[in-house]
Amino acid sequence: MTRQRIAIVYHSGYGHTGRQAEAVKAGVDEVEGVETLLLTVDKVDRHWDDLNAAQAIIFGSPTYMGSVSASFKAFQEATSHAVLAKGYLWKDKIAAGFTTSGSRSGDKLSTLMQMVVFAAQHGMHWVGLDLPPANCSSTGSEEDMKRLGFWLGAGAQANTDEGPETAPPASDLATARYLGRRVALTTLQFVRGRQAVPLQYALAAHE
Repeated sequence: MTRQRIAIVYHSGYGHTGRQAEAVKAGVDEVEGVETLLLTVDKVDRHWDDLNAAQAIIFGSPTYMGSVSASFKAFQEATSHAVLAKGYLWKDKIAAGFTTSGSRSGDKLSTLMQMVVFAAQHGMHWVGLDLPPANCSSTGSEEDMKRLGFWLGAGAQANTDEGPETAPPASDLATARYLGRRVALTTLQFVRGRQAVPLQYALAAHE
């Protein structure tokens, strides 16, 4: 069986978003039938063909001043010529996203929404989290996945006085790993469904 490629493209300023990216990759790798390409935005210029061949792309950026980082924004703008202008090369791919900031909210939702719009401009299909609300009752815990309450993607919080060796915490990394696994499973379902559609039409034409 052909293995489906899932790319993870990210920028990490201090290493915290890099830890999150590695957790996403670990989740993808839990699923049979897929392979991962972990790629920082500064290396994208040498890998456009690899991204175009991927069935899914997961985007990652730290949240700086309520937005994606300048480096990630430069990558987004580069796709205008490298991808869109060449004929919507990412159309119908699966997309998802993750982000880290120093505070619990840190306007991470703004960053995730930027990624959603970016994916929509490319005609991609966005995958969010299907986890229930967490850490929002007396029985909740900082150890819960999705403790920060983001649905659009995986949000993580890293104390500004801690390095990537200890931050983000394990619960946020587990959330990122869950997102990676969910995207991998969704990608396999989507690819197999898309492969079945032409056959269905062919059968209908001969009835």
